[in-house]
Amino acid sequence: MPAHEAVTVPSNVAARHNLYAQPPALQIEEGRTYTARIETAKGVIVVELDAGAAPLTVNNFVALVRAGFYDGIVFHRVEPGFVIQGGDPLGSGQGGPGYVLPAEIELLHTEGAIAMARLPDQGNPRRMSSGSQFYITLEATPMLDGQYTVFGYVIEGMDVVQSIEIGDVIASITIQ
Repeated sequence: MPAHEAVTVPSNVAARHNLYAQPPALQIEEGRTYTARIETAKGVIVVELDAGAAPLTVNNFVALVRAGFYDGIVFHRVEPGFVIQGGDPLGSGQGGPGYVLPAEIELLHTEGAIAMARLPDQGNPRRMSSGSQFYITLEATPMLDGQYTVFGYVIEGMDVVQSIEIGDVIASITIQ
C-alpha cells in the first residue's frame, strides 16, 4: 500500500521491510522549505531538504518520517571519512519499504550531503534509489557526484554525524 495511507507502522522495526507496495502520492507543498530533525542518543542532526532538486525523494522521505518509519532504525554502515548509512529496517543494508525511487541526480556530495543509497549499476542501470536507505557524507565525496540522489544537506549537528557508530539508533525524525 502507498506510504501516504494511514498505515500503522509496526513497532517491530524488521516488520517494516516491504511494508508498502509503491511510493507515496505527492504531499509536499511546492516552494516550501522542509527540514528534518534526526534525534539520536549522540545528539541532534538537522538537515535542510531540497525539494526543488529532488521533489520525489524529498516527498518520499517526508512521508516515511511522518509515518514513523525511521523511528528505532539503526545506522548499519559507517565508513570513517566517507559516510554513515541508515534507513534499513533489516539493519543489514538489504531492506527497504518495498519500492525504489527514480534517480534525481542534480546536487553535489559536499560534506554533510544526505543522499539515497542504491543498488550497483550492474543490477540497476537506471540508478533507481532505495526507498528508505540514506547516507550522510562525512566529507566531500566528488566521486559520487552524478551517481546518487542527493536531497539535502546537514545544517546543524555535523559533530553528531561524525560521532555516529554502527548500531546507533535513530530515536525519531521530525519534519519542520
